[in-house]
Amino acid sequence: MDATDLPRLCDQRGWKNRARLMLELRAAARRTNRGLLPDDTSLKRMIREWVHGRRGLSPEYADLFAEVFGVPFAIGRPGTATAAPTADGTDLVDRLSAAATLDASLIALLETQTDSFRALDRQLGAARTLQQTEAHVDQMTDLWRYALPGTHRATLAAALAEASALAGWQALDIGDSHKAWSHHETAKSAARESGDRSIIAHVTAQQAYALLDSGRASDAVALVRHARTEADGRVPATLRSWLWAAEAEALAACGAAGPAQDALDEAGRALPTQDDGLPFLFLNDVHLARWRGHCLARLGKTEAIQELTESVEHLDPTFTRAAAGLRCDLALAYSVRGQHDEARTEARAAEALAARASSARQRRRIAQLVMSGEGQSGR
Repeated sequence: MDATDLPRLCDQRGWKNRARLMLELRAAARRTNRGLLPDDTSLKRMIREWVHGRRGLSPEYADLFAEVFGVPFAIGRPGTATAAPTADGTDLVDRLSAAATLDASLIALLETQTDSFRALDRQLGAARTLQQTEAHVDQMTDLWRYALPGTHRATLAAALAEASALAGWQALDIGDSHKAWSHHETAKSAARESGDRSIIAHVTAQQAYALLDSGRASDAVALVRHARTEADGRVPATLRSWLWAAEAEALAACGAAGPAQDALDEAGRALPTQDDGLPFLFLNDVHLARWRGHCLARLGKTEAIQELTESVEHLDPTFTRAAAGLRCDLALAYSVRGQHDEARTEARAAEALAARASSARQRRRIAQLVMSGEGQSGR
């Protein structure tokens, strides 16, 4: 990111004026012990110059903006760090030489790194891991683009698709739907070259969450349904269950209670008793119950409380962000039932977990829920 991206990042978070951005900057400065910032007039002028590219970011302010938005910011003016291509073709030779080292052991090492980023993301959150994941994806993309055709290139493409989809999910969690969409486009391109139907279906359906978070629920339904029907009968049972559950969530966002319930039933029937060993999926009885509870809560069904309460008791504690979403769903379900004290308790628990995971996505959900609850209590 560079400073010219600030207006878009602020819009994604619903910050309508510079005052909110300055408030967040000052809060970030206090959290990181960076001392006092300039007065509002000076800071507003600096932001204006950064946004228009007339002033470069210092390392200090690049770190502050990274703290605020959870993504890295480039130091200096936009474009100043771009290296000029060499005229003698040595850059191409170097990249081809690096890609020529590709073999099964290197791909396995890269996949192990992806798994470690998944584990870190579950516990620490996207804001603390996205930069590392993106650097990992960039490295894999560079190898892929310069690898010659063959088995290793196709295998690397599959690994890249999974890693890029992870980066896309993390971008979604920090509130950057545009970056999430872009990472999933890379994931889909790599998945298609790999020819792996499971990966193609997964990264295509997961991209629908960028549509959901952008308020395009009907488009999300269409995209997940396309991925599911294209994969039908040709992917492992766990993935079939996941695709049905994702479709149910999109349908619930549309308010389509009957079709959403039907999709949840299909997800339950498809879920196998043993794990299929897909490294990019975490789906079992507990996670499916959590998913079912989320859909029921969105549809205003009070029976969601039992599903969600049982999920709280059995959820792996390392899934911090998932726990935040689960508590938010419970708060919504209690609110629908009119149990406002319980709703507030769960909302506070959700906020604490979302803060621990630095999840802008879950924080936004919680803020919307709190605002809705305040509106109802004032009627």
